[in-house]
Amino acid sequence: MLPLVLASSSPYRRQLLERLGLPFTWAAPDIDETPHAGESAEALTARLAANKAAALAISCPEHLIIGSDQVLLLDGIPVSKPGNHLAACEQLRRCSGRTLRFSTALCLFNSRTGRQQVTVEPFDVTFRQLNDEQIDRYLRREQPYDCAGSFKMEGLGITLFTTLRGDDPNSLIGLPLIRLCDMLAEEGVGLP
Repeated sequence: MLPLVLASSSPYRRQLLERLGLPFTWAAPDIDETPHAGESAEALTARLAANKAAALAISCPEHLIIGSDQVLLLDGIPVSKPGNHLAACEQLRRCSGRTLRFSTALCLFNSRTGRQQVTVEPFDVTFRQLNDEQIDRYLRREQPYDCAGSFKMEGLGITLFTTLRGDDPNSLIGLPLIRLCDMLAEEGVGLP
């Protein structure tokens, strides 16, 4: 098996990848993440996931490189990580009572052969009607300021939702493991 590299600085993606029990390293790719004019959420995430993986190809020429990216479109505008309490409050206020789609792209790039597998996994989330007190209480407890959408689904953030719809709940955290297993199998990696 070629060595695995996760093209991400996200501790959440590293924790997810650790679940597969495969050895891997990680590195933060340096790419421009600016959306292109008129680019759909799916196209944006697919491009960024592929660019993240490709950015490490020179330093990792004999590897399987995993790139992933996620976007939430809110009123047609990509939502980024809030970074602070005030911005997170505003994001959750805008999400309250709505069903929103997260698009998580995954790319597995074989830097030896140049083969690239890319997929975009949609995941729909319906938020409860949240009042300012609930939002503030949640944010102070979990402080998800480094998470798009201002929540940690794997933690207390699950209390913010009424329904979740998608093929792989890991995609909502940032790395669709079910599809990744399929991609790794295509490269001859045996799991479990």
